[in-house]
Amino acid sequence: MNPSFSSFLVNDVFGDPGLFVEVRWSKRALLFDLGHNDALGPTRLLRASEIFISHTHMDHFIGFDTLLRVALGRGKTLRIHGPPGLTSNVQGKLHGYTWNLVGGYPLTITVHEFHPDGIKTATFLATDGFQRHDEPDSPLSHCTSQGTFTVFCDPMFTVQASALNHRIPSLAYALQEQFHVNFNKERLHEAGLPVGYWLKEVKQYFWQGQPDDFRFLATLYHEHHIETREFILGEIRERFVTITRGQKIAYVVDARYDEVNERKIIELARGADIFYCEAPYLDRDADKARDRYHLTAKQAGIMAKKAGVRELVVLHFSPRYTGLGHEIEAEAREAFRGQ
Repeated sequence: MNPSFSSFLVNDVFGDPGLFVEVRWSKRALLFDLGHNDALGPTRLLRASEIFISHTHMDHFIGFDTLLRVALGRGKTLRIHGPPGLTSNVQGKLHGYTWNLVGGYPLTITVHEFHPDGIKTATFLATDGFQRHDEPDSPLSHCTSQGTFTVFCDPMFTVQASALNHRIPSLAYALQEQFHVNFNKERLHEAGLPVGYWLKEVKQYFWQGQPDDFRFLATLYHEHHIETREFILGEIRERFVTITRGQKIAYVVDARYDEVNERKIIELARGADIFYCEAPYLDRDADKARDRYHLTAKQAGIMAKKAGVRELVVLHFSPRYTGLGHEIEAEAREAFRGQ
């Protein structure tokens, strides 16, 4: 099965936190946190229309300026999701610059703040010098008993979050594909049907919940000609499609190891294919980690095991362990796999 999401850390494990997730075959991406991110380059940054911020400590937010500079002058809308106070932080960043020459620029920035009692939204437009425009509040959706709530919905996937204690709210995130649609290319070829863009459209029909009797037209690009044909979705499903469990990626940074945070993290990350989790400290420094409201590598491994994830990737190592990254990884692996 070819995964729908391709993910990687923006920086090395001692660098600023950040996770880039490409939605394959779609020229779309999601970006979790805005630490230093020059390494991504303009092309990747421009693919990331949906940005998810854990909190606005400098190492998680300084890359906003890089993203802003790349997006200026583009016909683009940036949607930024995050904890209480995010709108004021974005406003402060924007008001740190002079905007007298951007009247014709099409950039729009929309900020969604997630509070316990609902969502606060504000929009900033380049055309008026990024003045703040507040919108009516809206309720949280799908809030579980452990406090996990939905921050973004797409026909293909959802992004959920949980507010963790870092002396301030720090949002952890989980990206969940609704289900995975896989086409049998051999059967398609046997039926004289090409592999191409039309299959992406078929996937969208499945994710949209269209019924089996749904009829649609598809443009098929053969080697020497183009043809338009009508199909019935149920027949495509029966002959060429296997639907399986959707991919899941979890991202947790900057949280203390306590009973409440542990319950929230385990619920959010449960069953993830990849669990990206901070591990700034070795467990011998657990007291310091607790004082700083951070995790140890062992604690990350314990939670990964309890959540039943398939793969654990630890990150955000403290510079005090420079040259000892292998010890952090080994400690996390021992707690997770017992080896």
